Amino acid sequence: MVKLSLIIPAYNEEKTIENTTKAYVDFLNKKLKNDYEIIIIPNGCTDATVEKVQNLSKNYKQVKYFDLGFPGQKGKAVIKGFELASSDLIGFVDADLSTSPEAFYDLILNIKDNDGIIASRALKNSKILTKQSWHRRFSGKSFSFIVNSVLSLDFYDTQCVAQFFKKEAIKKIYKQIIISGLAFVINILYLMKLYNFKVIEI
Repeated sequence: MVKLSLIIPAYNEEKTIENTTKAYVDFLNKKLKNDYEIIIIPNGCTDATVEKVQNLSKNYKQVKYFDLGFPGQKGKAVIKGFELASSDLIGFVDADLSTSPEAFYDLILNIKDNDGIIASRALKNSKILTKQSWHRRFSGKSFSFIVNSVLSLDFYDTQCVAQFFKKEAIKKIYKQIIISGLAFVINILYLMKLYNFKVIEI
């Protein structure tokens, strides 16, 4: 069994999926050799994403894929990835390389004794190479404030799609995720809290 499963949901990502996958393969080969897998989940793509993913799985033995066959939202793709993954560490990132392999690897290095770890763009020491517009930053902070207030969570950035969890934790909760839209990450964090799993933010 490999130690790491990286899930990449992909909807109409024909322009990005090859570069993103190759970047992660090249980086992870250096860090983990063959001790990882990348699970790409196309969901109802209407472009050439599926064909490109099929070729990637032929060229790289670490790359697997499952085509949902319908335009499910990002959450459904990630949930399917949780179902397929069996590694000690299971996580996900976006298909557009908004999280670099180096930044993603920081999550692995820092999870330590915790059950989960999420990347944050809102902490004082967060390093943002490409800043979002001010209104997106404002709406994101406002959304996180409301979510934290209502659900008693304690995270500065609940919407950053770069998260990792230990197998025991994610396998315990993934079948109970009922939100498939952008707020699916909040559903994950709330369930983690509900089951007393410890998740940190870096």
